[in-house]
Amino acid sequence: MNKKKYVYLIALLPFLVVAVMYEIIPLIMIIINSFQPDEGAAVFTLANYQKVFSKLLYQKAIINSIKISLISAGIGIVIAFIGARAAHQVQGRLHNVFMAILNMVSNFAGIPLAFAYMIMLGNAGVLVQLGKKMGFDALANFNLYTSGGVSMIYVYFQIPLSTLLLIPAFEGVRKEWQEASMLLGASRSAFWFKVGIPVLMPSILSTFSVLFANALAAYATVYALMMNNIALLPIQIAGCFVGEVQIRKGLGGALSVTMMIVMVVMILITNAISKRFQKGAAKA
Repeated sequence: MNKKKYVYLIALLPFLVVAVMYEIIPLIMIIINSFQPDEGAAVFTLANYQKVFSKLLYQKAIINSIKISLISAGIGIVIAFIGARAAHQVQGRLHNVFMAILNMVSNFAGIPLAFAYMIMLGNAGVLVQLGKKMGFDALANFNLYTSGGVSMIYVYFQIPLSTLLLIPAFEGVRKEWQEASMLLGASRSAFWFKVGIPVLMPSILSTFSVLFANALAAYATVYALMMNNIALLPIQIAGCFVGEVQIRKGLGGALSVTMMIVMVVMILITNAISKRFQKGAAKA
């Protein structure tokens, strides 16, 4: 058994090396840089964090990132719940087709996604021009280059990811429970609100935290669409390291640490709520 353990450790060694080189060391360096000035001697300072929380641009970036992440994660999880339930109930060829489409769509993101939205809903997009010809004002006057348009794009790539994450969770909802509730006179909606959703709530909250982190760190799609015309944390972080005469690694590190703190706080909140649901289910 000891020899097998050593073999497994040797097999894991390349992954550990990659993790240390490209995740742990960069993370440590970002944290260290966040407490150092961009110019001058390497001394401890909180000036970068003071700038992050005092400058209006960075305040807006934090607020906009949290707002868009919450909206896209909330809408995405609701639609994904319906889709995952449908995928769980339908079996056979239709289920396989649905899963194939989900896997394909989940990989369609970044610059290609931004380009597709420009073609369809940009200022001269196909759907916008169609709305003008048909007299549909809501579509004809739609502006993709706003926070609402960006939120819609975020929702697009949140739905397939959250659906794929929720489908396995529906295996925990047994058919016997549904049949028993039907025999006791409960409707389907009553079963899902009183039994199904509480059972699935830990998985739903975990998926929500993943979606929130996914949206908070998304960069390529929104940058290709908006460039620097919207204040978001990933764009501001990238601006500190790219396209400047002087690299502001201290400020970029402070913004990165701030984004990580926001992610950790959201994960802690969802985990705390999830534990309450688990305790309630155990008592029931």
